[in-house]
Amino acid sequence: MSDPSTAVGGENPARPSRSSLRTAVVWEVLKDVLDRRAKATGRESLDVLDTGGGTGNFAVPVASLGHRVTVVDPSPNALFALERRASEAGVAEQVSAVQGDAQGLLDVVGREAYDVVLCHGVLEYLDEPAEGVANAAAALRTDGVLSLLAAGLGGAVLARALAGHFTEARTALTDPTGRWGAGDPVPHRYTADQLGELVAEAGLAVGPVHGVRVFADLVPGVLVDTEPGAVEALLKLEEAAAEIPAFHAVATQLHVLGSKRSV
Repeated sequence: MSDPSTAVGGENPARPSRSSLRTAVVWEVLKDVLDRRAKATGRESLDVLDTGGGTGNFAVPVASLGHRVTVVDPSPNALFALERRASEAGVAEQVSAVQGDAQGLLDVVGREAYDVVLCHGVLEYLDEPAEGVANAAAALRTDGVLSLLAAGLGGAVLARALAGHFTEARTALTDPTGRWGAGDPVPHRYTADQLGELVAEAGLAVGPVHGVRVFADLVPGVLVDTEPGAVEALLKLEEAAAEIPAFHAVATQLHVLGSKRSV
């Protein structure tokens, strides 16, 4: 089994890299969720579903903590890479790859079968995001937790403006889907309130919201790469700002937790 202290992507948190800034905040929150659910259930190994999990950026590290992970993704190539990655990490027996998508999720996985469901980077690409969140919620056991990560509107507006694309920034600000133009590769962006509404509509209790990549995408790379200790300092700044609501409005991504309470 892999070292559970290893961060997402196989990086050592004691020596953070620039790429780790993209996932560090979510990973720390997720580890805490898994720890709390394990203690609450009395089971060291939880059943985790990663819908749209692709090549296993989160699934493999979660499996390395000793949990069973089912990854659902529409891409056969991504699932093949996932299986290879899990094998290399020594957790192949704990990771299952299933071809499918969020909107047909319950056709390939069971209802109320998972302690934690990850839905990261999926809602941006769904025609019916409410259906995707509802399916993820239906896969949760009572008291299970949904980890929802999606593109943030404010971060895109700010990024376009700072790049001098003021018309595109205004377009994103006023567009119902948060797109800055026809060339925008992201079909849909969200505010924290919109994500909270989707979670609530799915029958889940809305938990903490975290701003992800509040600063990391705006700081010039040369500063981070050349200044001694810059990566560590920036990571601490990201962690400090993540739970402050004022910074959610400018985050590149937004992370929301939802809990399935007993009726």
